[in-house]
Amino acid sequence: MLRYVSMPGEIAAGYRAGNADAYGMTPERHTSDGDGNPCRHCLRDIPAGVPMLILAYRPFDALGPYSETGPIFLCAEACSREGEPHVMPPIVASRQRFLMRAYTAEERIVYGTGAIVERLILRKQPQACWPARKHGSSTCGRQVTIATS
Repeated sequence: MLRYVSMPGEIAAGYRAGNADAYGMTPERHTSDGDGNPCRHCLRDIPAGVPMLILAYRPFDALGPYSETGPIFLCAEACSREGEPHVMPPIVASRQRFLMRAYTAEERIVYGTGAIVERLILRKQPQACWPARKHGSSTCGRQVTIATS
C-alpha cells in the first residue's frame, strides 16, 4: 500500500519563521500565480494570489552522493498537513504524469527508475520503497514522498 508523506509540520514552521533552507538561504517570498505551485506541506496547489515560499529542500536524513536537493513551494501561511497518508493527495490526484525517481531505504538511487509514469501506474505498481516524485511536465521540484507500507 502506498503512503503519501508530506513535509513535517515543524520543518514547514521553521521555514515560515525564516530558517535557512538546504543551501543556507532564507526562503524567498512570492505570490502564487495559481499555476503549478504545489505546497510540500499540505499537498495542495497554492491558489493564485496567495503568498508562498520558494526554497531548496533535501528530504534525506544524511548527506551523500544521492541526497538530491531541489526547489519546492510552501504556503507562506500555516496550512493543514494531509492527515490520511493512504489517500492520494490533491497534488497527485490532479496530475496525469510524474517524473519518478526511486530510492532505497538507505537513501541510494535505484538505477533505471527515472521515468515519467502515468498516475494509473503509480496506483497499481508501487515498485520501490522510497520514491521521490517530481511533476512530469515541468521542473517545479519535489512534491511528495511516496512510500510503500
